[in-house]
Amino acid sequence: MLQYLLPALIPSWRFFDYIAPSPRIEYAIVANADDPPIQWREFRSRPAHLSVASMLCRLLWNPIGNESLYMSSCAEKLMAGPSSLHEDEVLTRIAHALAVDETGKKSAGSAYLLFRVVVIEREGAALRRRIGFVSAPRRIVTT
Repeated sequence: MLQYLLPALIPSWRFFDYIAPSPRIEYAIVANADDPPIQWREFRSRPAHLSVASMLCRLLWNPIGNESLYMSSCAEKLMAGPSSLHEDEVLTRIAHALAVDETGKKSAGSAYLLFRVVVIEREGAALRRRIGFVSAPRRIVTT
């Protein structure tokens, strides 16, 4: 009886199966669907420094940070196996951020948006970038 009750009284603190690097999402905008991406930009890069007031504010209200965590979760699932649902979610949210000019990198006219998932891994003292997933281009209309 105690063997069944003990896990409920003393929980396991192993929340995750494994610890892996958090994937980064980079996006590119091209004029035609067949064009190769020239410049990839990191989507919602993490700030180098946050003030204490900003950290406290983010504890109470952080919708963009919560959405970024959701997108990171979608990116992890895309690396595990391609899924049109997760790909559409990430593309839709990047397109919306571009539409409201969140990134400051708007392009006028009709274009195609694509994203890739990049993982930065440590190999000894060096860092290595590995591309885990590249989406298909999606037509967007920006103003």
